Amino acid sequence: MKLKSLLIANAVLLGSFALQAHAEDEAQLIKQGEYLSRLGDCMACHTVSGKGDYAGGLAIESNLGTIYSTNITPDKEHGIGNYSEQQFSDAVRKGVLPDGSRLYPAMPYPDYAKISDADMHALYVYFMKGVKPSSEQPPETDLSFPFSQRWGMRFWNWAFTSDKPFQPIGGASEEVNRGAYIVESLGHCGSCHTPRGLGMNEKALDSGDDQFLAGGSLNSWDVPSLRGLPRWSEQEIVDYLQTGRNDKAAVGGEMKSVIEHSSSHMTDADLKAIAAYLKFLGGNPPLQAYNVQKQQATEAKLTATKGLSEGERLYIDNCGACHFVTGKGAPGIFPELDQATIVNARDPGGLIHTILAGAQQPSTEKAPSTLAMPGFAKRLDDDQVAKLATFIRQGWSNSAPAVTKDQVAEVRKTLKGE
Repeated sequence: MKLKSLLIANAVLLGSFALQAHAEDEAQLIKQGEYLSRLGDCMACHTVSGKGDYAGGLAIESNLGTIYSTNITPDKEHGIGNYSEQQFSDAVRKGVLPDGSRLYPAMPYPDYAKISDADMHALYVYFMKGVKPSSEQPPETDLSFPFSQRWGMRFWNWAFTSDKPFQPIGGASEEVNRGAYIVESLGHCGSCHTPRGLGMNEKALDSGDDQFLAGGSLNSWDVPSLRGLPRWSEQEIVDYLQTGRNDKAAVGGEMKSVIEHSSSHMTDADLKAIAAYLKFLGGNPPLQAYNVQKQQATEAKLTATKGLSEGERLYIDNCGACHFVTGKGAPGIFPELDQATIVNARDPGGLIHTILAGAQQPSTEKAPSTLAMPGFAKRLDDDQVAKLATFIRQGWSNSAPAVTKDQVAEVRKTLKGE
């Protein structure tokens, strides 16, 4: 009788240990999945201010119309609570829902296709057990014909996506390959920084093609190439991703959300891996040769404040206090204008938008201050903004085409009360 009781006690004890081990494993998976969701920037697209995390409803403007993000909480009626792990994987990696309907590639499943099975499992556990369910019902996406016919995405997927898993770069370091995995899969950097084809497809999905991360266009902003980033050191790349600023630039446009919700939450090791990978890619020369004489001439004229053009006068009155007569700004605080990517972009839309609407850097753990640039939409008319932007694009060592007041007027229409 004593032996039987002892065996029962041992069995109960072993069962308790097993349950504890299972709970610890699950807790670790939830923690890992939460981090991976940050790498994937899921929060930015599936969360609206004032609503629950991942409850969806964000309006995503596209060339086809407005697409609303879905509720991806484990709510069984309005979210993904009834998804099996395979169904979850198919939605994330293939853009296919359990009922067979197709997602639009505003959900970057062409890039998420490279997420490993282990990471997909951790993500599934996190979303099912680490996220609070929400009964929020986001607006339905209702595009005009023929884009409303989601079945057509089957052919788009056949033409423009791949089910090939992530392929490590032969001969590259472990750090570079870690960076490649993040950038090519969860980071889905190519969805913005790779040029698009006629079918609105990414022209390349990995580093095997020189078009990958070679730059593109998004909502009338030129999106810069990430290949090599010749003007930035690896540490400056890390600083930018971690804080939204470095000694040369400050974040703007869609990238602000990426910094706020994703890259500022990454580990130092992963940020360094991303930087190492981007520098490894190479392939792009500097924007232009640095013209010392031209830079000095602009600085001298602004310092003397004599014989100024209207664009130069507008700069002194509105911009000089922060960006200075040198166009160099203040390292880590006010970004450089001389040789800046946004200034020299082919399409001046990003620069015009920043002048009109201003900009604010996100608050992050490593840089909690929220430095802001005021917008000048109410202070300057279209002609004045055009002349100011033209001076900035052609002053110092910059050499970009002039801006017209019609271009300013077009951007002004998009501000929507900003």
